Amino acid sequence: MTGSFIQGFLERVEPPEAAVYSSHQGVMVHDAGEIAMRAIWITIGTLGLLGAGFTLALAQPAGRNPPACVQIRVACQKAGFAAGARSEGTGLVADCIVPIMQGAAQRPRASKPLPQVDPQLVTDCKAANPNFGQAGRAPQQTPAAAPTTPASPPAAPEQRTPPPAAANGEKRPNIVFVLTDDLALNLVQYMPHVVQMQKDGVTFANYFVTDSLCCPSRTSIFTGRFPHDSGIFRNTGADGGFLAFHSRHHEQVTFATALQGAGYRTAMLGKYLNGYEPAKHPPEPGWTLWAVAGGAGYRSFNYALSEDGKVVRYGNQPTDYMTDVLSGIAVRFIKESAGAPFMIEVATFAPHAPYVAAPRDADAFPGLTAPRTGAFNIAHQDNEPAWLAKHQPIGPPGMATIDQDFRKRAQSVQAVDAMIGALQDAVASIGEANNTYFVFSSDNGYHMGEFRLMPGKMTAYDTDIRVPLIATGPGIAGGRTVAEIVENIDLHQTFTDLGGAVAAPNVDGRSLVPLLRGQPVSDWRKAALIEHRGPVRNVTDPDFPDIRSGNPPTYEAMRGPTYVYVEYADGGKEYHDLATDPDEIHNTFPSLSDADKASLHAALTALANCHDAQACSAAATRSATRN
Repeated sequence: MTGSFIQGFLERVEPPEAAVYSSHQGVMVHDAGEIAMRAIWITIGTLGLLGAGFTLALAQPAGRNPPACVQIRVACQKAGFAAGARSEGTGLVADCIVPIMQGAAQRPRASKPLPQVDPQLVTDCKAANPNFGQAGRAPQQTPAAAPTTPASPPAAPEQRTPPPAAANGEKRPNIVFVLTDDLALNLVQYMPHVVQMQKDGVTFANYFVTDSLCCPSRTSIFTGRFPHDSGIFRNTGADGGFLAFHSRHHEQVTFATALQGAGYRTAMLGKYLNGYEPAKHPPEPGWTLWAVAGGAGYRSFNYALSEDGKVVRYGNQPTDYMTDVLSGIAVRFIKESAGAPFMIEVATFAPHAPYVAAPRDADAFPGLTAPRTGAFNIAHQDNEPAWLAKHQPIGPPGMATIDQDFRKRAQSVQAVDAMIGALQDAVASIGEANNTYFVFSSDNGYHMGEFRLMPGKMTAYDTDIRVPLIATGPGIAGGRTVAEIVENIDLHQTFTDLGGAVAAPNVDGRSLVPLLRGQPVSDWRKAALIEHRGPVRNVTDPDFPDIRSGNPPTYEAMRGPTYVYVEYADGGKEYHDLATDPDEIHNTFPSLSDADKASLHAALTALANCHDAQACSAAATRSATRN
């Protein structure tokens, strides 16, 4: 299960470490213009390699045809069928996909003819996904075998007619989702509105991401699927970024498409996926309002937004500060949504490097330093994984950089916190304060000095995979903490559940609504799955790490209530007993019994090969004998 993987051409180009380190000092690569800044410090030999890499990237072979099921869905869409149009006789599933897949006549209400579809496509689709277009049947569990290619995206779900809440005469709730970038748990204490959310709502103490990297994590949020099912493992290349997400048609099956199909006004603001550029790419489906930035957004100034397809450029004045601009757009959207249910995702670039704060917060927290946890700058330990063992202790200059950067990160989230207050006020101004869920989270965590590593992410340690998830809203009692293990794959099902919409049929996650409301849930998962492909070698990736930040190889990991278990592609293994080693310092895998080792491997294998909510829930519930 940790076999070799195909990598994009650019990701095979690995400059010498010294050159990479020199290039990385204070320079973040976010767009083509900034690549030149980094290139100044790269040796002539490295430039030759980079030139070859870019030439190969420009000469990529033509893409393969989409999977058969996807081709059938696209044919139906081109013929005029659409999700949520069942009542008009042009429902994507009921009036097109179902009769094609079942070889049956359309229902009497159908108002458009079926498109011509090659019968071989139907045969291939049935072989790949037997439940595609089988109306009324529950999905079957897929055999636990490692897929050679990611599973086909499902057909876009249709709305219920009408959604349950509307059918009962109840007012459907609104959802405000604030997703930050690289925000670790240790920054929450500097955000008064978020701290108040903890007092007013519920905190998930064991919320984990499927990968501590932007695109894989955000894809899991949008689709409810693990990386091994979405096929998105990186920020760039054939298996990562916006283009890979789009080529797999994931934009058709997000929580936004489901909620919009159920009558919600939806808005996507800020950061979408790495590789999206406002001047090149139109707004994605499912969003009523679209105000999204490209790679220049990391700078927080001098960036452009695609505002419903129109490129709007912002400058370097205080009023152009990215988080504040997003706040203003979000407030307007909320007020314009009075009388209709709405769902808004505000995805800030803060506090991602280069950690740009609003000018008004540039002097905040004088003297603030990074936390000195038990793992901070630890000495070399026995049985460390090979990628970590090569890192030396951090010296005084590195310590000073970490403290300076931590202070900048705390400064940069002040505008995010102020934005949450502004959104709460906007919701109250339209009389929806008691009918709106606020959800706060991050796409991944961030280490700063732990394990002798300079600032970065991508490891399987809690610093990087365990992030905040805090929610307030109707039916949520204040001051509660949920101990169950939850993951970002659960948000798709949760948002659609709250809105009375239908989730995509092959999500891997489960709804958190019962846990939000304090209801007992039986057979909940006992472990979270984390999947990472590495090392990251593409210098155009905004998360390309400093050589001292940690850049682990491909791994799969399992985080249980009291342990973390990791299997690396290079054969290394880690096991940390969190009851006795909460800082994850001592790798005790060699001392485990053969039975325990076999149990852990079997449990991780089952999770890494699950393919829908039922199968993944069963695999995570069984977990390992050790808990």
